[in-house]
Amino acid sequence: MSDRDTIFALSSARGRAGICVFRVSGPRARVAAAALTGSGVPAAREATLRRFVDARGEPIDRGLVLWFPAPNSFTGEDVAEFHTHGSPAVIAALIARLGQMNGLRPAEPGEFTRRAFHNGKFDLTEAEGLGDLIAAETEQQRRQALRQMEGALRERYERWRDGLIKTLAQLEAVIDFVDEDLPRDLFDRVAAAASQLESEIELHLSDQRRGEIVRDGFSIVIVGAPNVGKSSLLNALAARDVAIVTETAGTTRDLIEVDLDLAGYAVTLVDTAGLRETSDAIESEGIRRARARAARADMRLAVIDAASLSLDPLVANTLSVGDAVLINKIDLGVSHESEVWTMNAETTLPLLYISARDGDGIDALISFLTNQVVARAGGSESAPLTQLRHRNALEATRDALKRAAVNLSHDHHAIDLAAEDLRIATRELGRITGRVDVEDLLDVIFREFCIGK
Repeated sequence: MSDRDTIFALSSARGRAGICVFRVSGPRARVAAAALTGSGVPAAREATLRRFVDARGEPIDRGLVLWFPAPNSFTGEDVAEFHTHGSPAVIAALIARLGQMNGLRPAEPGEFTRRAFHNGKFDLTEAEGLGDLIAAETEQQRRQALRQMEGALRERYERWRDGLIKTLAQLEAVIDFVDEDLPRDLFDRVAAAASQLESEIELHLSDQRRGEIVRDGFSIVIVGAPNVGKSSLLNALAARDVAIVTETAGTTRDLIEVDLDLAGYAVTLVDTAGLRETSDAIESEGIRRARARAARADMRLAVIDAASLSLDPLVANTLSVGDAVLINKIDLGVSHESEVWTMNAETTLPLLYISARDGDGIDALISFLTNQVVARAGGSESAPLTQLRHRNALEATRDALKRAAVNLSHDHHAIDLAAEDLRIATRELGRITGRVDVEDLLDVIFREFCIGK
């Protein structure tokens, strides 16, 4: 499909609503607006009340028309927007009418935003920020996505790239004009600039994935032996019956997930199969999934039955620093003797006391989890890393800079290799914002957008 096609889509959510918004972008947007309204387009960026008609001139609805001539539009092309009533019948009639027009076709997911990128309206990081803003479900996700959409990441990465280009130009001057009277300290300045940028990137990377946690959510996995109350705890934290609770050991066979909002951060709470040795094939698969999910989690909660006060070795092997231990069923009677659980001589974990059945200690547990999430995901810099592809490109940039530093230290004999390393670093930085050929990335980035954006 060509970028010269004129595309249309319903840009608001489907379903019954007071208002819906259709968007048309491309060279035939003016023609489409005239045909749909039976008159010419209104003045630029002025909302005008018009009647919308079908191919026979019969009225479909009445609403607002907005006209955004190129290049001053979201996509950089001619864009028309139609604000109508949001009934399913009106939506269906307008889709049918636009689909009948010569030269118009339905937009692909993210195609409006992709055209905006191609037309220089924003870079890839800002496009990804827009996608994250559309998908945001919590306050912290909204804040982070808005900062990225407004260019916080672009400014940082473009500043680094511009500096790297200047550094590379200086090194190229040493190579190309070796017989010229160049500054004596030029070579040292190149080495110092490369080293400084490597340090800045390394600091940016050492963020404990704060930005990615905000974007993707903080995962907490509940682990424990069978029948210690893991599913009851999930239900208590979710404040509803999500998991089946019975007296039979091994009831939970698969992962059960619940989404929570703690202090504006997205949290995924996962109940898992009880960890034990078993010959049951289905339960064994559930245990395998439980271990795999626990290994990927940001935090694990190990649940212990107050009647035994013992941590099964299978459960203990899933834990690490940053996790917590919960003694459940305190309604059976247990003293709160300690606030830490000693794993070994070097490691202790926070210890909390709860009754998932009666709700005792649940509020304190929620406060504890909230503090943990805020401590690990909050307080990040204004432009944190939010995407794995950014991290991969920055790691490649850092590695190239390290190689350049090594080559620059070899008595100037490896200057050509150092220059190539700096070129690689420049390209990797450019891949983040889209300043190099990134066609292979575009489908991956924009296919997650909704139709009409």
